[in-house]
Amino acid sequence: MGKQCVVTGGAGFIGSHLVERLARDGHRVTVIDSLATGRLENLLPVKNNPDVTFHRADVADAAAIAPAMRGAEWVFHLAGLADIVPSIREPLKYHAANVSGTVCVLEAARGAGVRRLVYAASSSCYGIPDVYPTPETAPARPMYPYALTKYLGEQYVMHWARTYQLPAVSLRLFNVYGPRSRTSGAYGAVFGVFLAQKLAGKPFTVVGDGTQTRDFTFVTDVADAFVAAAQSDVVGDIFNVGSGQTISVNRLVELLGGPIQRLPKRPGEPDCTFADVSKIQQRLGWRARVPFEQGVKVMLDHIQLWKDAPVWDERSIAAATAEWFTHLGR
Repeated sequence: MGKQCVVTGGAGFIGSHLVERLARDGHRVTVIDSLATGRLENLLPVKNNPDVTFHRADVADAAAIAPAMRGAEWVFHLAGLADIVPSIREPLKYHAANVSGTVCVLEAARGAGVRRLVYAASSSCYGIPDVYPTPETAPARPMYPYALTKYLGEQYVMHWARTYQLPAVSLRLFNVYGPRSRTSGAYGAVFGVFLAQKLAGKPFTVVGDGTQTRDFTFVTDVADAFVAAAQSDVVGDIFNVGSGQTISVNRLVELLGGPIQRLPKRPGEPDCTFADVSKIQQRLGWRARVPFEQGVKVMLDHIQLWKDAPVWDERSIAAATAEWFTHLGR
């Protein structure tokens, strides 16, 4: 028997892949999305599926989301605002979306008596860790409002699990990539930046010497992790979701193929992100399965998705990150 599922942020990058996965598994899915950053085009693969319904609402509007939550058994909370620089510029907006919005979702889920809630947390909460691969026990050191608000949202999820016995778990996602990833932002969405540059015949803007590494995790693997968390009986716990390896930016541009333009390293940017995934492997039986080389090939096969994306260059990236430099006191 399929479950009645709710996916907040289901018209977004990761959310739309999760909606596809749930629908394919025979579940009934209600998507809640304000379309502030999500796109209806992301849901085209399930457009004609009668078991998928769309509810346009802001998760921070408790009255608007409550009706869509009635009867839900599994709730996946992925709605929120991403990106570093805009969060520095508009911290109140990020707090409303990522903290207040999460509390509204928790209360709506509690009122509906849901059986599982899975929260999309961010590995950015670790800041620049002391240990690699980084375990869930590493101290939280959020370095900018986006990271802080996602971490505060996670703390609310854990508090609701303890105080109200809401059956919730949190997944700390590392560098997720794949088709439909966002096409804006000068920081974080490295694949989108590079693919737009490749389409435009421009050099890849590599920050620093390119030896910095990232735990690139393919989006379908991440969707699998959400399903594994929903199917488990674990409550009130936190899990890293990563690929089990860390790949250099130089290796990425080698696979993409093209000239390079090197830019100065930015302050506060970690040299490495690398998840310790032993806990999720042992407790939930999940592991990433898409090899990096295969994932890059899929991205190249879908490169036309980035035809309308902004093409960043040295000047535009410097302008976009100037405020970040200022607030970090550099």
